[in-house]
Amino acid sequence: MEVSALVNGEPRTAPARAHENALDWLRERGLTGAKEGCAEGECGACAVLVARPGIDAPTEWVAVNACLLPAAALAGQEVRTAEGLALGADGRPGLHPVQREMAERGGSQCGYCTPGFICSMAAEYYRPGREGFDHHALSGNLCRCTGYRPIVEAAEALGPAPEDDPLLRRTREEPPAAPAAPTGWFVRPAALPAALRLLAEDPDAVPVAGWTDAGVEANLKGTRHERVVAIDRLPELRTLTWTDGPDRSGAVEIGAALTLTEVERGLDGRVPLLAQTLPQFASRLIRNTATIGGNLGTGSPIGDLAPALLALDAEVVLASLEGERTVRLDRYFTGYRTSVRRPAELIRAVRVPLPLAGATAFHKIAKRRFDDISSVAVAIALDLVDDGSGAGPGGRVVRGARIGLGGVAATPIRALATEAALVDQPWTEETVERAATVLAGEGTPMDDHRASAAYRTAMLGQALRRFHAELEPAGQAEGSPA
Repeated sequence: MEVSALVNGEPRTAPARAHENALDWLRERGLTGAKEGCAEGECGACAVLVARPGIDAPTEWVAVNACLLPAAALAGQEVRTAEGLALGADGRPGLHPVQREMAERGGSQCGYCTPGFICSMAAEYYRPGREGFDHHALSGNLCRCTGYRPIVEAAEALGPAPEDDPLLRRTREEPPAAPAAPTGWFVRPAALPAALRLLAEDPDAVPVAGWTDAGVEANLKGTRHERVVAIDRLPELRTLTWTDGPDRSGAVEIGAALTLTEVERGLDGRVPLLAQTLPQFASRLIRNTATIGGNLGTGSPIGDLAPALLALDAEVVLASLEGERTVRLDRYFTGYRTSVRRPAELIRAVRVPLPLAGATAFHKIAKRRFDDISSVAVAIALDLVDDGSGAGPGGRVVRGARIGLGGVAATPIRALATEAALVDQPWTEETVERAATVLAGEGTPMDDHRASAAYRTAMLGQALRRFHAELEPAGQAEGSPA
């Protein structure tokens, strides 16, 4: 198929092979700054910038992993590679401020990872409302030889973009038009009804949003689908709404095709448990494309979002040509990477009921704090109320408990036995110790290359003890996150 995109300010039209990724397509056009390092979105050497409808500006420059994105997804898009950043306001070549700081502060040695760092730093450089530099913007970029100190120094030295910067001016203009819709193996419907018809007519068609899982499968396992239905731009799947009901009831509904970065910024901390979870989910590069619907749609037992959403008592809204149905998340998963979702259905949204639990925590046990897959994930949501004794923070009773677990069974699960051991019990060390013993027996943990079953079991119990230790000494009032 022919792919037409605006690349570094110039229209480019060139053929793309079926399943060819954006990185290879760009490199074949002579833009060889971006590299393939891992082919699974963990090193950031392939990062490029894509213009997308913004949250805090009409348009925003977003850094993405080009090794995961299919070339067909670039159709109708605006792309900037590291080569395209080196253009001044007059259009002539010259070092971009990010490139200049990296050069002057010794942030590049072999140069293999440098173009990816440059693109991630540039996305943060142009982020609307930026004050300082968010180090999480670099969390998906790995350096192999220079070391991170000069790179961080270069990032922190960046001031605001000058007003005549052409890429800054672009953020104030209209967002890019709806992406084009190539035909063949890659189809991008314009609206939800068209996507549902495609899925109903072709049971083998695979819906894909952020490509962070599908791209890895294609690169490392050679997975090929006869037809892919791109749903990442469907407007019906890109909403975030709050509804209020009587007695503080209601819900927050999160569109399935919103990226995790958009969810994080859109919620703005109003769901504390997700505010704790999302910064630990992979890296900013992955969160810029991964979606909440895609994470649940893959059904992975080690995904970080499912435990948090289980603790929030979330529901999944499924849409088909027959209409919509709502399924509680703790009844959604049926087995390893399987669910109740039918082939002709899409996850339209995830609904979190209100009011939220007063005390929450997300504990991710992994070899690295960020940009890693969990060995165990524990999400806790408790409602603690004063027992009437006037004993202060310690004189509380557990009125509600929901605990979501990942990495300890074939599916994400609720720790129902532990919840039962907590409800209507005093929130004391004795209660926590008894419940922690129960929690250590939840699930069916196994030995693998990430952790042993014994380690996973030990970490389950420790998560609850840690939650209690963090919550009580601080004397946090009811309603504060742990």
